[in-house]
Amino acid sequence: MVIDMIDKLEWKMQVPIFKNSKILFQLGICIGIPFGILFVVFIISEAYYAALLIVILLALTWLFVMLVYGGKYNVEYILDKKGIRCKTQEKQAKKNKAINNITVALGVLSGKPTVAGAGMLAQSRQDIFIRWSNITKAKFSANKKTIVLKAGLVTSMVVFCNEEFYPQAEEIIKNKLKGK
Repeated sequence: MVIDMIDKLEWKMQVPIFKNSKILFQLGICIGIPFGILFVVFIISEAYYAALLIVILLALTWLFVMLVYGGKYNVEYILDKKGIRCKTQEKQAKKNKAINNITVALGVLSGKPTVAGAGMLAQSRQDIFIRWSNITKAKFSANKKTIVLKAGLVTSMVVFCNEEFYPQAEEIIKNKLKGK
């Protein structure tokens, strides 16, 4: 089956944050490793109160994600002749923008540029576009209905699909990357 992309392929997904292996892996790297190391150091040094604070912080973060986002990442994808766009769906994007702006403001007011930078970085990842010519690697996982795209050293995108859109998305991406 050859898909001729006259216009575009577009779909929306609700991806469960705490049940998806790709998201859990990324959370493990970003949150699990640093907090895990701290936790172990606190336990070894018998700073049980500090270790308990880490556990409480992680539990409150989980509760926040469940209450504010329903435990889901609402994302939409657009594949067209120029490339692929991944963006947060409008309702969730508004929540994200408010939370990111609060994070930036609190970082500035408290004199913590790292916190402000984290808020700005999070906001910048709400809408990502990668041109077909910039994609350097694609990893297809038909059983998980995901496609991981790499473009250079730092840009990556996980394309979450459902049964309906995975075959089409896979074929379009493979066709666009032929000869690379």
